[in-house]
Amino acid sequence: MKGTMSDVKLEECREHIRSQLDNVVDFWLKYSHDTVDGGFFTCLGRDGSVYDKLKYVWLQGRQVWMYCRLYRTMDRFHKPEILEAAKAGGEFLRKFARVSRASGEWKCAFCLTSDGKAVKVQRTLFSECFYIMAMDELSRVTGDKDMQLEAEQMMEQLIHWVRVDSSGLGRPQLPGDVPTNSMAVPMMLLCLVQQLTEGQGQDVVQKYKELEQWCVQQILHHVQRAGTAILENVSVEGTELPGCSGRLQNPGHALEAGWFLLQYSAERGDEKIQETAISKFMELPYQCGWDKKHGGLFYFLDVDGHCPTQLEWSMKLWWPHCEALIAFLMAYSQTKKPELLERFFEVYDYTFTHFPDAQSGEWFGYLTQEGKVALDFIGGPFKGKIIRCQLKGVRKQHMMPCCIDIQEKMRNKVIDINLSGGLQSHC
Repeated sequence: MKGTMSDVKLEECREHIRSQLDNVVDFWLKYSHDTVDGGFFTCLGRDGSVYDKLKYVWLQGRQVWMYCRLYRTMDRFHKPEILEAAKAGGEFLRKFARVSRASGEWKCAFCLTSDGKAVKVQRTLFSECFYIMAMDELSRVTGDKDMQLEAEQMMEQLIHWVRVDSSGLGRPQLPGDVPTNSMAVPMMLLCLVQQLTEGQGQDVVQKYKELEQWCVQQILHHVQRAGTAILENVSVEGTELPGCSGRLQNPGHALEAGWFLLQYSAERGDEKIQETAISKFMELPYQCGWDKKHGGLFYFLDVDGHCPTQLEWSMKLWWPHCEALIAFLMAYSQTKKPELLERFFEVYDYTFTHFPDAQSGEWFGYLTQEGKVALDFIGGPFKGKIIRCQLKGVRKQHMMPCCIDIQEKMRNKVIDINLSGGLQSHC
């Protein structure tokens, strides 16, 4: 592809993503705000109707983060109504999301009633992760130091659960349960480090430096089978596990981890990590995960070709495609290798011809293997707005010099369409 042709197509992509971003923000501003009890409704139909009033903390945190990020980084969203929506969402989270424990620790609920009563608490740390992201980002636009302190305190608790004592998660140690390094955990912690240290001084960077390096090494343990596969779950020693869990591949997670590693390599000037991020966490998942018959990325795969035990393994979900868009565009912006741009265009063409819904202006989240809409709601317990990828796609910081600069995922990035999803397999 000639340079001028790629420049033109990239600019067309950027303008299309920009219009999509406007449509998506309009949808959530119009339909998701609960003006009675506060917070946001996320179970929304194509017409904006609320089909379930439960409020999911992952998505409450994501929406606060989204509004703050838009308000802080894009002039056309620097509006009072965006800031007020973020503040209202943050107030709802601070008032209701945290559930106290007898131990004195705080655990965030997974979902709440419309008026804020806890309904369910998961034995994972992801609700806390999105609480941290929301509080940190909100503190940046409001200057509220208490929110920043809350984010840092919650982060310290997460670090303790992951690296010292996991009993606070409420998951009992059973005799047959093999300790596992699940890629989602170090990947999410690395994302949080990047969030908390962005634009901060060296004291903050140094505070999380050792944790950041630990996260990178834990993610690299998932490169298995002599560098020919990325496995979702490995032993704590970094070796392959037996059975279905050990053979599991999640292309979307691998791609997401890949661009987190790219951000790390760019900040550190680490060319070795950059090469590993692209060759192992982008090219490998793409090669094994792309459906050569129907297009799109599979949700789950078995590294040995067996049928995965997850019933939805062959479906095409919105968020892996968003991660792929960010990953390949970021990789191209750093290396200028044309094959990476070709990957981006292939994912882009599939994504924007299958997921956007002309009626609502938002996106469908769940397609069949053949690419037909399987579930036509716009928002659900895990599917929220698809802003992060779009945000990365319209800013000019990581793209080509004369075209799109897509640098900054969207969970701190610019095309992060994943604001609506990304960790669903770990509920």
